[in-house]
Amino acid sequence: MSNQQAGPPNAPGPGAVLAKWTDVEPWHDEQWQRLWLAIESRPWRSLALIPGSEGAALDFTLNIAVNLSRTGMVHLGSAIQVADGTRVPLNQLTPFLNEIRRCTSTGDRLLVALPPNGASPITTAIAQAVDAAVLCVMLEQMASADAKRTVKAVGASRFLGSVIVHPFAAPAK
Repeated sequence: MSNQQAGPPNAPGPGAVLAKWTDVEPWHDEQWQRLWLAIESRPWRSLALIPGSEGAALDFTLNIAVNLSRTGMVHLGSAIQVADGTRVPLNQLTPFLNEIRRCTSTGDRLLVALPPNGASPITTAIAQAVDAAVLCVMLEQMASADAKRTVKAVGASRFLGSVIVHPFAAPAK
């Protein structure tokens, strides 16, 4: 699995973190730790990770969720659950939302990986059912107009911020 390293503190826009994929384990990387602490700035039990648009692999937000979960577990010393909502069909939306509520009602924290809003009719419904969201953008792979539409569809006030990820580039040998 690829990991992500957040970049310089002068990232574009408020609440944004500029990042690139690396081989550093996220829970050892200070930028992942900063990202985790940034999303801890508001209370939440369930947090949606939403791609800005199509343009990245379907598991893009799932990878981010797993890395944030591991980083959060190091910080909190307790489990952070991950729900893969990237392939939930409409006929499974209600059971999926019920499972989110069940998990969070028992005190668990849950990161929910979602598909792009334009690729799935359920993304907005799930994002509006959880406590908060983070917009995940792959630099030069996602259209900013689509990201704006995603934020508008979900509701800007639901977002804690955004993560801007550089596409992975293997180091030269």
